[in-house]
Parts: sequence; C-alpha cells; structure tokens
Amino acid sequence: MEIRGSIDEERCVVSLFQAVFLGVLQGATEFLPVSSSGHLVLVPWLLGWRSPGLAFDAVVHWGTALAVIVYFWDEWLALGRAAVGSLRGRRLRSLTGSSEAALDGGAEAQARLVWLILLGTVPAVLVGYFLEDFFERMFARPIAAAAFLLITAGLLAASERLGRRERDLDGVGWVDALIIGAGQALAIFPGISRSGATIAAGLARGMKRKPAAHFSFLLATPVVLGAGLLKVVKLVQTGGLMAQVPTLALGFVASAVVGFFCVDLLLRYLEHRRLYSFAIYCAAFGTLSVLVAIAR
Repeated sequence: MEIRGSIDEERCVVSLFQAVFLGVLQGATEFLPVSSSGHLVLVPWLLGWRSPGLAFDAVVHWGTALAVIVYFWDEWLALGRAAVGSLRGRRLRSLTGSSEAALDGGAEAQARLVWLILLGTVPAVLVGYFLEDFFERMFARPIAAAAFLLITAGLLAASERLGRRERDLDGVGWVDALIIGAGQALAIFPGISRSGATIAAGLARGMKRKPAAHFSFLLATPVVLGAGLLKVVKLVQTGGLMAQVPTLALGFVASAVVGFFCVDLLLRYLEHRRLYSFAIYCAAFGTLSVLVAIAR
C-alpha cells in the first residue's frame, strides 16, 4: 500500500503528460475543499504512477499560490500598503474583532487583516517545522490519506450543521485567526483539506461561508509560498533542478490557471450553496480508496 519511490526523494518522476494532469488536479482541488494533497497522494497511487515527489508537490502549490495572488491582486496591494503604513504610524486597532473595534474598511482595517493573516500562519509554521519528517512519512501511506479524507468530510458536514454564519470578515479577531490557523496546520496531513479545514473553522466561529473562504484563501498564501520555497531551495542544493524544469514548469502553469478559476468558482458557489456536496465527495472518494487499499 506504499507509493513507489522513497519519500526522501526530491526528484520529479513524472512524465510531461502526468505533470499537466497533476497540475490541473492540484489547481482544481487546492481551493475546492476536497484536499489537494490527498489527491496528489491517492490519484497517482490508484493509477499506478510513481509518486511525483515533494519538489513537484511544492511547485504546483506555488502555482495555486500565484492564482490567489493574481485573483486578489488589488487587495494584496492595498494590504501591503496598509501594513507598511501601520508600521510607520505604529497605530493599529484592537485585534479582538469585537463590535467596539468594528472596522471602517479603510487602511487601518486592511492593516489589521494583514496582522491577523500573519498570526493565523503561526500554527502551521510551528507544526510544519517541528513535525516535518512525520508528515512527510504520511505521504507514503495512501490509506492514511484516504482516512483523512473521511475526516475532511466530517469537518465539512459538522461545520454546516453547527455554524451560526452571522459574521463577516471585519468581525474576525485574533482568537478566530489562531483557531482558523490551527485548522490550516491540521491540513499538513494529506487528506485533510486546507481550504476545508479553515473554512470549517471559520464557520464554527460564526463566520458566513463566503467571508470564511475569503480569509481561508488569503491565509494560505504565506504558508504555501514559504513551504514551496524551502522545497525548491532543497532541490537546488541537490543539483537536480535543471533536469526537472520542463515538468515542474508545466505543473506550475496548469495548477495556476486552473486554480485561478476555482477560486472564483468556490466564492460564487458559497454565496448561495452549502458544503454538503463536497463532504459527500470526500466521503465517497475516501471510502473507495480505503476499499482499494484493503483489496490490494
């Protein structure tokens, strides 16, 4: 039940066709709450392909990070200016998210959002740093990824069932950011959807669906860029980068293009629809993968 190839192998072992296919798969599943990492583990395994390797995984995640940056480009520019301004002025309203600290949508509100995003990345950074080897071993266990997909299904269904859905993005406080960030840290497990876990955490904290997804996408960007950078640096140090440029580039472009459209798709979907369909999909795919693992 193990993926062929060592989990310590950083070299990309996919063909050009597989690079495009897996890049499209990454772009489609990173923002839809169905776990891109779980799909990158399970789909090659089910098809009998070799594992694409951690370097490929990191680069296609960079593609989806680029999709978020481009989609929210104007907002990122405003957030950057506001953050610099808050540092220069040394002023920032409360991060509690209470009604007394309600935001006016100006530069101060944007600066506050930047610091909440940075605060929300802390759990994933700490978990990834201290438990990197443990999580990498999980990528060699398809049955574990399948089981975690079932957990994702449960998280999505429970958040829809229990969430109050009363608050917008301007009501997010530092406690919310940390709890949603903890959901992102859980998504280091293959099969736990990053967007699913963070949106579910947002709903559990009383956020509406679309603002929860919006914050989830913004929150993902620093962690995905940082993790991808570490993997690419490691790949450069091994001296195997140039030989892998074609497959890495194809995977990157495919994931970026498809990811861009899936950001828009999910935001529009969540305006009027619930997460139950994604929960059903995760439960079905996870169950199927577990049965295949048992049969093999």
